[in-house]
Amino acid sequence: MWSTLSSIFPYAIAYTIPLLITALGGLYCERSGVTNLGLEGLMLVGYFACAITIRLLEPSLAQYPNGILALGLVAGVIAGGLFSLLHAFASINLKADQVISGTAINMLAGAITVYLARLISGSGNVRIRMGIIRKNIPLLAKIPIIGPLFFSQTYWTTWLVLIIWALSWLLLYKTSFGLRLRACGEHPSAVESAGVNVHRMRYFGVIVSGALAGLGGSVILITYSGEFHGTVAGLGFLSIAALIFGQWKPLGILGATFFFGSATTIANVSQVIPSLSVVPPVFFKVFPYVATLIALVLFSKKSAAPKASGQPF
Repeated sequence: MWSTLSSIFPYAIAYTIPLLITALGGLYCERSGVTNLGLEGLMLVGYFACAITIRLLEPSLAQYPNGILALGLVAGVIAGGLFSLLHAFASINLKADQVISGTAINMLAGAITVYLARLISGSGNVRIRMGIIRKNIPLLAKIPIIGPLFFSQTYWTTWLVLIIWALSWLLLYKTSFGLRLRACGEHPSAVESAGVNVHRMRYFGVIVSGALAGLGGSVILITYSGEFHGTVAGLGFLSIAALIFGQWKPLGILGATFFFGSATTIANVSQVIPSLSVVPPVFFKVFPYVATLIALVLFSKKSAAPKASGQPF
């Protein structure tokens, strides 16, 4: 049992990390007062931009694999942030329905990325030859129990995302800027009267959500995917579910995304584990969503959603 757990745990972390960083982006956006259902499309844009960047740089800079991968991540972040400006302009300046705007972002991103992929590569797929090699962290990987689970066979993007998560917690809850950002999602009129530019703060929240979602899509590519194929398999929507399940709080999001990532991993490997093979894989795939619905029903009266989220100002 222990050997099975230690072998699948790194994969659970690998599935968790893109969900975590994308849900964290959604947290910035909703805390500023803008609902963002376009996380799926923003992940896809970052996924595509990272793939194209690495594909173009591979022939000439093959001797610097980590540098190419880092540039791919940067391209994904920039692409996601720029594409999110469409949602920001529609939701903040035009005061459009934010649900419809987010849905339009998803549809537009899917169409544009697949079209460009076919235009550039001749097909809807963009394959890359390099990716992050999983490594053990010296000394820490030898710690009993904890070492094999958390510090063996890890991607460096895992630690990058965890650092961003920790810094985001500090920014949102330990700085005056974070207080103003959260206030924009609760009482924007009061914040405006105190001299804070609500529109600017909301633009910041939306752009950060796009950048982090783009990073999430990029992480998928260079860790376990290795190919852009026009979809992120609903991980953007699952990130929204994790945001709700985590009650719009960084620590809650961390727990929710790990829960979803673990459930996804178990669903993928259940048929090769004798003790789990008797249960249909679809049960594990559906379980996180059912658990989310149950949690929403049980805790709806105590929901910690920002009061002004989704309301034009």
